[in-house]
Amino acid sequence: MPVIALTQEMGSLAKDVSHRLAETLGLEIMRHETIERVADRMQVPTSFIGRLRDGKAGFVERVTADRRSLALYTAEELFALADRGNVVLRGWGATCLLRPVPHVVCVRITRSMKNRVEWLMAHLETDDAEFAEAEIRRSDDAHAARMHAQFGVTWGDPVLYDLVLNTDRLSVDSCVAQIRTLVERPEFAETPASQGLLANMALASRVKSALKDNEATGDIRVTVEADQGKVTLSGIVLNAQERALTEDVAAKVDGVASVENALRLMTVPRRFASSKQT
Repeated sequence: MPVIALTQEMGSLAKDVSHRLAETLGLEIMRHETIERVADRMQVPTSFIGRLRDGKAGFVERVTADRRSLALYTAEELFALADRGNVVLRGWGATCLLRPVPHVVCVRITRSMKNRVEWLMAHLETDDAEFAEAEIRRSDDAHAARMHAQFGVTWGDPVLYDLVLNTDRLSVDSCVAQIRTLVERPEFAETPASQGLLANMALASRVKSALKDNEATGDIRVTVEADQGKVTLSGIVLNAQERALTEDVAAKVDGVASVENALRLMTVPRRFASSKQT
């Protein structure tokens, strides 16, 4: 059940590689429905999500955007797709989110700026090379900023990937052949342990989204870990009511068999408590 995560670099031909991979290996491919589901859960237009991702959002949109919800819902969608297996995932931070899973192949597809500019000029049917390069750099900057903010990584760092392919030198078919070879290597064979790890990550992601969705727990930030249906909650909450509410919401998530509530209550500093009594 291969799971292949690719980068999304404008003009790199990553989209062509992902489609050819899906055709060649008989895999599902991440579709436009992902952005529609994320937008629906955030109750915003899909165009808004697109502008945020492409770095085209205006100042007010950038300041007011609920980036936490965007990250949580995106992660839930990606983990769900990966957990089903047989899929190619392109962009959306898939290479970072899924990198801990041993059987997921993480690939960066890249290309020289010159050829990316020529690709975009042809795509937009324009002869304005400066405009095309500005668009690509804006897109790159948006991706880099998002990856740093969300994952704390430097976009393009080769250590993040199992394979880096340059479409200046390799055809789309050659890229597919290289990725296919890696998929078939024993290092990327799916095992009960790797499948279990992915299932645990998917379940923890569903719990985090459920806590965000619930009005009573939406602003509570706790750590969620899952292990074969057992969910452990840790961190600090304001009071016993928040502690109980968080456990209650987590327990109702599909796939949760039990909840270990390790949440601690926020303590009031002794000096503050003394001042309140005077």
